[in-house]
Amino acid sequence: MLKIFLSSHGHLASGLKSSLDVLLGNSDQVTVFDAYVDDRLVSDELDKFYETVTEEDEVLLLSDLYGGSVNSKMVEYLVKPNTRLVAGVNLALVLELAMKPSISDDELQQVIDGSRSMMRQVILDTTPVEESEEEFF
Repeated sequence: MLKIFLSSHGHLASGLKSSLDVLLGNSDQVTVFDAYVDDRLVSDELDKFYETVTEEDEVLLLSDLYGGSVNSKMVEYLVKPNTRLVAGVNLALVLELAMKPSISDDELQQVIDGSRSMMRQVILDTTPVEESEEEFF
């Protein structure tokens, strides 16, 4: 089973989880931790999370910012079996991952690439559109 641990600076992680729950109905396979909002530590929360992980589980650690303090702490857990880490998450990435029971390295890279393509500047197209009578029916 794919288990996801998502952590961020501040409330981004719980905000993404809230969005997942709205879009998916429920995302129990995703555990979140909002760092630096109270006295709890990322490492303590990761230790608790790993208590629920079995040998058959795949673990995806997700962090908000590559090279940030949350990500740096997560790197230490890459020695754990079946554990991978992705930094720089967005909702598109987390949404797609939350729907997968399992994921290969190739599939993970495809999901990462796809989520990158969701980030873009949106420009209003002001080109006039010709209207035809058929459009009114």
